[in-house]
Amino acid sequence: MPSRRILLADDQAAIRDALRFLLKGEGYATTPVSSPAETLAAIQKEEFDLAFIDLNYTRDTTSGQEGLDLLGKLLSLEGAPPVVVMTAWATVDLAVEAMRRGARDFIQKPWENARVLATVRTQLELSAVRRRNERLEAENGILRRECEGDAPSGPGGDFVARSAAMRPVLETVASVGPSAAPVLITGENGTGKGLAARLLHAASSRKDKPLVSVNMGGLSENIFESELFGHVKGAFTDAKADRVGRFELADGGTLFLDEIANVPLAQQAKLLRLLETGEFERVGSSRTQKADVRLLSATNADLRAEVAAGRFRQDLLYRLNTVELRLPPLRDRPEDIPALAAHFLQKHLARYRKPRLQGLDDQAVAALLSHDWPGNVRELDHAMERAVLLAAGDAIRAADLGLGANLAAPVASGGGMALEDMSLEVDKILILQTREAPRGRANHAAAAGNWRDRYAYQPRAWAPLAEEVASVAAAKRAASSGGIATPAPPRAAGLPAATVLP
Repeated sequence: MPSRRILLADDQAAIRDALRFLLKGEGYATTPVSSPAETLAAIQKEEFDLAFIDLNYTRDTTSGQEGLDLLGKLLSLEGAPPVVVMTAWATVDLAVEAMRRGARDFIQKPWENARVLATVRTQLELSAVRRRNERLEAENGILRRECEGDAPSGPGGDFVARSAAMRPVLETVASVGPSAAPVLITGENGTGKGLAARLLHAASSRKDKPLVSVNMGGLSENIFESELFGHVKGAFTDAKADRVGRFELADGGTLFLDEIANVPLAQQAKLLRLLETGEFERVGSSRTQKADVRLLSATNADLRAEVAAGRFRQDLLYRLNTVELRLPPLRDRPEDIPALAAHFLQKHLARYRKPRLQGLDDQAVAALLSHDWPGNVRELDHAMERAVLLAAGDAIRAADLGLGANLAAPVASGGGMALEDMSLEVDKILILQTREAPRGRANHAAAAGNWRDRYAYQPRAWAPLAEEVASVAAAKRAASSGGIATPAPPRAAGLPAATVLP
């Protein structure tokens, strides 16, 4: 761990030397300055963990006003350290005023060495706690946004790989994972590039440090720098407080940039500079900071074609793909399909509390193996989720998966359904599940404001509403197949009309 840096500001050389020797013996690095101007210049040039400043600099001055003015200017600077004030002309009023203006402690000359060292340790510990809290707040904000999605929780998540096509992937992860080399992960959408990044991070010496993910496709150009590099208070209209950027948050760990091909050309130079030097500035700041980050990136685009088209910098590509990890599409690894399906089945059975399902019948397994999977592993996950919701027996049938023609048109036999009817059937299931839920959960659902949840506090409405939803679905199927639509039965008196999703 590098030495903590402490600034010593006093007009008397003997005072500066005494403090310097005392702190050097404890392993601290010090920078001595002799005037307010030198103090402000040093703070703007270097980063300090703590500052000791005298309150009087002009000969025959004892009021402390010079030091109080310096204190205000110093604390107004970006990145100002905690400040401890010193004076030989101490009064209670002066100490109170210094603390009111932002000083963390007050030391009277001549001092006791034990008191000075105790103050240093206390202030450095408090400063470290504040920095940790700032980072935790930033991490929590990122996690809250990520939790709005459905990201895997573990390092390997849903990464199931038993086929020969996946053996080179696992071998590459094992060989380059422990290094700090940048890795470019390529492959079609839904092949598991984010999970591969988690595996690389888990295999590295940085596994106990943060893995920070950024979806570059979701960043507009006007928030790109703020999101990645952070900003200082007042940098723009909505910058009401300092904010830690993703690079700073990933310091010591791994930064994963998904959809790297979407980085605007104008911003690629800044990304390249960070990869080469580890240096960046927060938006609105002139202070250069450094971050030790291992960079992982992913794309489904052909970056070499993007370079040829002038949309991606060639020098940035060279920096990103020290190692390229290509993930095969699911159609090239059919041996993994049954194991992946079983994994997703267990996940969704637990999520939707449907333990009665025992697995897939033979026709369902055959349907999985014969499907081309243009959406890859993500499509398989969604197919299994749909099947868990729609399965009526103790096993998932081929029709429950909704693959192939089942997505485009009704199936004459086998009980398949059109995609337009799928949401209606799911609504029916959710309504009936709400009916069976304990009263507490039903009340909680009623407060959510979702249309189907509004019936949670009207037990008599559940069954008629479910029947009406099912009736509308049946009518739409009949109409689409050329049959005669059967009108929905009349609603019970006072029952609101069922909402039909388009």
